[in-house]
Amino acid sequence: MQNEMRLTMLSYSVNEGFARAAVASFVSQLDPTVEELSDLKTAVSEAVTNCIVHGYRDTIGKIYLMVRLDDDGMVTVRVRDKGCGIADIAKAREPLFTTGGAEQAGLGFSVMESFTDRVQVRSTVGKGTTVTLKKRMAVRKGDEGQA
Repeated sequence: MQNEMRLTMLSYSVNEGFARAAVASFVSQLDPTVEELSDLKTAVSEAVTNCIVHGYRDTIGKIYLMVRLDDDGMVTVRVRDKGCGIADIAKAREPLFTTGGAEQAGLGFSVMESFTDRVQVRSTVGKGTTVTLKKRMAVRKGDEGQA
């Protein structure tokens, strides 16, 4: 492991932008490309938005964010809530499926999958959901081992 950070925030919608900025700022030490950083920020936005809109629905709860940077350029972002949980993860991951009503597109997991290398979802009804995003950043020659 090269570096790690943890952040806890309340599930106010304004904190989605804060989460994006915090992750981008922390990951910038890897000197990612603009595209790599943009992709990761988009995936983080979707994961945090899911906590806000679906995990806590009509209440405010805590969102736990962990970012780990590995020596080989792998970035792991874990977004966790202690909200309502997901009854059927496979169904929730289907494009266009949503429990958020007509104003939600149902593309959150599809977007996360298209902008990262791997998405893992674990959830227990009544206890919450953890989404783990993994994205490998290009390690530029001469940058290995530098933080």
